[in-house]
Amino acid sequence: MNDPITLDINAILRQLPHRYPFLLVDRVLECHKGQSIRALKNVTYNEPFFPGHFPQRPVMPGVLIIEALAQTAGILAFVTAGVFPDDNTRFYFVGIDEARFRRPVEPGDQLILTATLQRQMRGIWKFGAVALVGDTEVASASLMVAPESGKAAAS
Repeated sequence: MNDPITLDINAILRQLPHRYPFLLVDRVLECHKGQSIRALKNVTYNEPFFPGHFPQRPVMPGVLIIEALAQTAGILAFVTAGVFPDDNTRFYFVGIDEARFRRPVEPGDQLILTATLQRQMRGIWKFGAVALVGDTEVASASLMVAPESGKAAAS
């Protein structure tokens, strides 16, 4: 059993190729290599999508909640594979199944993003992912990511 790791924003910037305004993970609270991850996204009114979605009642778009879950799964994939993103090594979001949205996410919410590695087969990594606000599930999906290069094979 491996000890969990935590990642601050500087470590996340090394683990993901995403940058503002598309970096949607603020902190990794707990990551168990090859198993699971729990991360945090602070949702603030300053997000660039809120003025248009929707001005009278700001709601985080569901596709961005799914993207935040995919980025969380990507961090777990990079940590598990023991590699960092570069020009030749990236994980791409390649599939989604069973996406469900249970309640709106609003400014002031703190999203807890979880992903569990379910399997890795023929270069495709499959994760079960859930987003929570407090103890309430707000979204869930089965996500698949795949490496751009063979460098990202699991160790």
